[in-house]
Amino acid sequence: QVRLVESGGGLVQPGGSLRLSCAASGTIFSVNVMGWYRQAPGKQRELVATITSGGSTNYADSVKGRFTISRENAKNTVFLQMHSLKSEDTAVYYCCYRAATRPNFNDWGQGTQVTVSS
Repeated sequence: QVRLVESGGGLVQPGGSLRLSCAASGTIFSVNVMGWYRQAPGKQRELVATITSGGSTNYADSVKGRFTISRENAKNTVFLQMHSLKSEDTAVYYCCYRAATRPNFNDWGQGTQVTVSS
């Protein structure tokens, strides 16, 4: 079992920036994938970005060039730097974790609200 705790959400104006953090604890495999998903009201949860323990990244087309995912393996922490935020980025952002051998993310954080509004 892995516990994930997100922080860094909040209210920001369009065009602004935010940085989300997620700290993982518990039984963590050294070879793993961590990531961020988001869910807007009335919509399904969708992928934002993922990063492997080796540093390989994957982004949703909607955030490419604006968001950057990174991690500190020694601290089991993953970050999501968000720039040029738009109203459509408003959502609850969830951190997730899986061992590299697992096909699906099976550990999730509680979520942090990001609201982009003037």
